[in-house]
Amino acid sequence: MSQLQGKTIAFLATEGVEQVELTEPRQAVEEAGARTVLVSLQEGGFQGFDHLDKADTFTAERAVKDCSADEFDGVVIPGGVANGDFLRADADAVRFVRDLVAQGKPVASICHGPWILAEADVVRGRRVTSYPSLKTDLRNAGAEWVDEEVVVDSGLVTSRRPDDLPAFCAKAIEEFAEGRHEGQAAAADRDARVQTGVEAAGGR
Repeated sequence: MSQLQGKTIAFLATEGVEQVELTEPRQAVEEAGARTVLVSLQEGGFQGFDHLDKADTFTAERAVKDCSADEFDGVVIPGGVANGDFLRADADAVRFVRDLVAQGKPVASICHGPWILAEADVVRGRRVTSYPSLKTDLRNAGAEWVDEEVVVDSGLVTSRRPDDLPAFCAKAIEEFAEGRHEGQAAAADRDARVQTGVEAAGGR
């Protein structure tokens, strides 16, 4: 297949990533013709997990602090409890995801991956799903949370768990192939205006 020929997709992951949520989408995206780049909090190795058991190790090609949204046509954010928590606590990772959304580029995130979407404040008014334990966090960030295997909202693709991977991979490839989504950029612009208003109000 060559749906994604000429596109470069980042895979953003770190220590504790749910292995299958990294490897299956990456294989699917590469088979669709894209070049993929494994981006992490720093270059070098990190540990993947099969739920609570150690699985394979992976080698990040780029550190997220050195990455620009301009270089990529989209991003996949796998799950894993530790992975999701480490990513949302890293300012450079949050900035990278926020910038991709602001540029209208597709973002696909599964399981505990959507934690960083809440941290980046890019789900306000958006329809999403995730692992059920993230439901309250995402709702508190302004999202409409639903319990469905895959949800697509203007270039934002989310799923709940490894069982959803076939649907998640198919929709992610579809959105990456479509390219820039005006709705994604418009939502990011709206969220930025809301956040600016909140900060201004807090400063008075």
